[in-house]
Amino acid sequence: MATRNGSAEWRGDLPNGDGDLTVGEGVFEGRYSAASRFEEGEGMNPEELIAAAHAACFAMALGNILATNGHTPDAVRARARVQLRNVDGAPTIARIDLEADADVPGLDEEAFQRHAQEAKEGCPVSRALASVPEIALNARLAV
Repeated sequence: MATRNGSAEWRGDLPNGDGDLTVGEGVFEGRYSAASRFEEGEGMNPEELIAAAHAACFAMALGNILATNGHTPDAVRARARVQLRNVDGAPTIARIDLEADADVPGLDEEAFQRHAQEAKEGCPVSRALASVPEIALNARLAV
């Protein structure tokens, strides 16, 4: 299996500092700060990267599970919202909401929900985030 990487540099203290992050070997680069992480300031933040990774992993896993079970999807669209909350005095990822909708010809709702739950539980990013107290899934089968 492959090893993936990312890097970051932080300059200064928390309230006034800022940093740069890189995904892979320059596939994506962005700036981040306390304002972009804990407020609504400009720039990236680690939680958005986690959300993107979780959505991508879930969509790929669900597509694979559907295809393996004879229902290759036309499309699987996924979104994740990562909620950072103050827990015991420390910023903590306390909840992730996964939303998905999929175009899957010939599949009934019950089977779709079963496969979506399997993807939520089994994708590598979900497994890495197992310590998050709540990961909710809202999956819709497009008609």
